[in-house]
Amino acid sequence: MPKYKKKPEKMTPRELEMERMKIEIADELGLGDKVKEQGWENMTARETGKIGGVMSRRLRKENKVKSS
Repeated sequence: MPKYKKKPEKMTPRELEMERMKIEIADELGLGDKVKEQGWENMTARETGKIGGVMSRRLRKENKVKSS
């Protein structure tokens, strides 16, 4: 994984949407302040895994609704 992050102006609309969702979920889990202060690189595996798990559940739910 690269150490740098893609600049928002170079992200695709889908990548921007995913980034917004990730930040929204972090806020909902009470991790938003930590992300803003310390950045994603200082999050524990448990914290990022929790965010990723919620993201994947939401995406599966979205896809299920779209295909129905």
